Amino acid sequence: MGSVSRRRASTPRELTRAGDRLSFVYLERCVVHRDDNAITAEDGEGARHIPGATIGTLLLGPGTTVTHQAMKVLGECGASVVWVGEQGVRFYAAGRGLTRSSHIVEAQATAWANRQSRLDVARRMYRMRFPDLDVERFNRQELLGKEGKRVQSCYRAEAERTGVPWHGRRYTPGDHESSDAANRAITSAAQCFYGVAHAVTTALGCSPGLGFVHSGHERGFVMDVADLYKVEIGIPVAFDAAAQGTDDVDGVTRRVLRDRINKGGLLDRCVDDIRTLLLGDQHEAGEDQEDTVGLVGDRGDLLEAGRDYSHEVVW
Repeated sequence: MGSVSRRRASTPRELTRAGDRLSFVYLERCVVHRDDNAITAEDGEGARHIPGATIGTLLLGPGTTVTHQAMKVLGECGASVVWVGEQGVRFYAAGRGLTRSSHIVEAQATAWANRQSRLDVARRMYRMRFPDLDVERFNRQELLGKEGKRVQSCYRAEAERTGVPWHGRRYTPGDHESSDAANRAITSAAQCFYGVAHAVTTALGCSPGLGFVHSGHERGFVMDVADLYKVEIGIPVAFDAAAQGTDDVDGVTRRVLRDRINKGGLLDRCVDDIRTLLLGDQHEAGEDQEDTVGLVGDRGDLLEAGRDYSHEVVW
């Protein structure tokens, strides 16, 4: 029996930054294995090699079988792995990301746990969507209403631009194929954005569930982040895909969206946006890459780990 590889694990600073990676790769009906530091996707047409360190998130669709060695190299490279449904329109589970620091998740939890700071972060998100609007003048319900009107206006504008018939947003959970081409494309684009947002969120070490606009769901913060780019990128791409016809509209949406995300450097922008939202304008890019462990004292100060404090205890 062969021995398990003893190659040392890469440090965070040796790994490819989340912002420099491919947004996502979708695979279905194939066997995912490993060849050195690349993963292979093999089906009846042969094998394709994909460098593991270049992947932001790997979407595993129906009919995929992934080996232990493939998951090992993906874990070493810090790539997120997401198990999804047919055409990527349903999210089932995900693996770990890049970070080994709790710096940013502590900042997220601190902001989330306080009502005022939670509202402040939500306002920052709306300010990104409405740069010309004085968001301080509106409460949450009013901002939600403005967001709804913005999305509806975008649907109408994109339908007019592309000539795609539009009769409103209609989607039946569990029955994707019953929707028209535009609605299927919008759903596929949204799911891809959730995968990308989840990959960046976990790569930075954030909690996917601590949302500031969305709440009560295990991926509330993922939805918050994905919605920042929905009107700007997701909906236009969906209507572009629907304008090409109803044949494989989901696949066309994924490919066009992938190219648009890569060309526009969205991953790097997404990383910077999350850091700005949670850490403010004074964030330092390397703080979430620190590979350190400390102990918390009574006053919240960080004590050195790996040290014996028994002589300092008074019984």
